[in-house]
Amino acid sequence: METEHNRIQALRDSAVMLYSPEAIHAALDRMAADIEAAVAGTVPVVLVVLTGGIIPAGHILTRLSFPLEIDYLHATRYRGNTRGEQDVEWACESRIPLEGRTVLVIDDILDEGNTLQTVTDYCHRSGASRVCTAVLIEKHHDRRLPGVSADVVGLGVEDRYVFGFGMDYMGYLRNLNGIYALGPEQA
Repeated sequence: METEHNRIQALRDSAVMLYSPEAIHAALDRMAADIEAAVAGTVPVVLVVLTGGIIPAGHILTRLSFPLEIDYLHATRYRGNTRGEQDVEWACESRIPLEGRTVLVIDDILDEGNTLQTVTDYCHRSGASRVCTAVLIEKHHDRRLPGVSADVVGLGVEDRYVFGFGMDYMGYLRNLNGIYALGPEQA
């Protein structure tokens, strides 16, 4: 395990910071204001997409002043790897009934859109009257599924492997208080 620690620490030490904690918190403030406007007058169910959505959602939720219910679901394509599988794996669905409800989905990143599309489809199939999506990071590239976008986006990044503030590198480094990309020697 010490070898693994050294490997991950070396990767962390050579990483390039893309967004500082201050920049992320400013984006979270903007996101919260956009969410407040988007779901005004409703009592939404907030669905946090595990595992990456935990940290952004925790920060966003403390900025919201309206009544809401919180639940989670676990849908993933990465399964601890640096490349996503085509199919989304479901580990847990929402326990709160979504029938007739406004649902706010919070996730860490919008990359190709498979996970976000699968989750929004699930919400609609479960009877949600409206689904609003929020992601901390939107990756800019041309591999996105047609028609998939987030309603609220915090920050954008180039097509690089990013981690920190909820996003991981092979299961590690989600806890970093910043958003990083692999350094030139790892990319």
